[in-house]
Amino acid sequence: MNGEKTGGERPRAEFERLSRRGLLAGVGAAGSLTLVGSSARARRTVPDCAGATADAGPVHAPRPVDDDVTMFRRGLRRYGFYPEVTVPSAVRVDWSAPINRIGHTAAKSTPRPTPDGETILVAGDTGVVHAFTPEGDERWSLETAAGRSLGFHGTPAVVGDVAYVGGYDGALYAVDVETGELIWRTGIREFDGSIAIGSSPAYVDGTLYLLAEYSDPASGALWEIDAETGTPTWSDDRIWGMPHPSPAIDCDAGRLVTGSNDGVVYCWEFPSLEFAWSFQAGGEGGPDGEPMAGGRFHLGAEIKGTTPVYDGAAFVGSWDGRFYRLNLEDGSEEWSFETGRVIMSNPAVDPEEGIVYVGSDDRRVYALDAETGDELWSTHVGGHVIGSVTATAETILVGSYDTHLYALDRETGERRWRVENRGHVTSGAIPRDGRIYYAERGVFSNYWDDDEETVFEGPGHVYCLVPDE
Repeated sequence: MNGEKTGGERPRAEFERLSRRGLLAGVGAAGSLTLVGSSARARRTVPDCAGATADAGPVHAPRPVDDDVTMFRRGLRRYGFYPEVTVPSAVRVDWSAPINRIGHTAAKSTPRPTPDGETILVAGDTGVVHAFTPEGDERWSLETAAGRSLGFHGTPAVVGDVAYVGGYDGALYAVDVETGELIWRTGIREFDGSIAIGSSPAYVDGTLYLLAEYSDPASGALWEIDAETGTPTWSDDRIWGMPHPSPAIDCDAGRLVTGSNDGVVYCWEFPSLEFAWSFQAGGEGGPDGEPMAGGRFHLGAEIKGTTPVYDGAAFVGSWDGRFYRLNLEDGSEEWSFETGRVIMSNPAVDPEEGIVYVGSDDRRVYALDAETGDELWSTHVGGHVIGSVTATAETILVGSYDTHLYALDRETGERRWRVENRGHVTSGAIPRDGRIYYAERGVFSNYWDDDEETVFEGPGHVYCLVPDE
């Protein structure tokens, strides 16, 4: 085994917890705007997982099985799997629109079609939420306070006619899908002084789950929020290292799983939210080999990608260059696969064939046997892969730092086609009603050159592809 499993709460002095909460809550109270009002929490109601279990339908179906709910990676288990979709043999760009202008290297928000497919929501890194028709007409745009920071990188969860998305201003927004009007905003005071929410919300039975980030010290918290009011009902701040992933939930196994920048996977029982276990990926240890802020913080082991849950296991990519299968019951490592380079993409899972697909900074996409970790194929895609991998009936869709979106044969990994764009393609690619939607970063020159001034060359776009007949 290359990781370390621990049970119970991770080491932390109580005065450190209180100091962080007190300091950041004070900052938030002085500087935030909130439409929720009081920072007191609502009484917690345990959500019902009905509709989010395997008994609700085929194993490949998104969870919850609900025509009115859609979210990042298509459901609570975060499979990113569309078995009913056939990708065309040739495509062309039907339309595009500028949305991203910030030089932050995190993956960009993935376009999210509403449940009825009539509206395509895109949250930009400028803090603007856009709503397009499938034909590319902008229905509305909503400018938010997130534009004063790094905007949005998480993907909206859509429940009925309401979209929920967190911003890098540390706030959570609920937006009316039909009108683009703000319904409520839960500010940083309610999140105990959060500085950012890059996590995409998970939705279960009227309740949202997401991760918030904090500084001084670098840390995070898992939050439960009442979806109707935006009022927090529960949180756990044991997380270290500013977490970016979106929580994955397996109602059959009774587990909620996420990772963080400390290289740790955290797991809670669900829906009770009793802490279950943690797993430490490899890495170099803390500064000068010492623990950071009272907890193990392994540099070089960051976990940025969302962790899909399948077959009683969680599938985790780490900056330590390994991709892990962890047992959901106790967090033990069942296998790991080494690429030798950073892994931060969001994997896709084919639960019918038992295959997991993941990208790496080694410029390759891998198909792995989910049970054994054996490599089935790998394909070079010209650049780093930090965004989401999407699996369809016959095709794997994946964006690359070489500015292309790739379509790979699901059985062999051979390239079917690629589309050239402007910037790094770091969102997921979403097929819907014969169209494929995805987004890229803005274009910058000298971005990694410390001796030259970074220059903004042009905005990153959202794209819509259609069959080239």
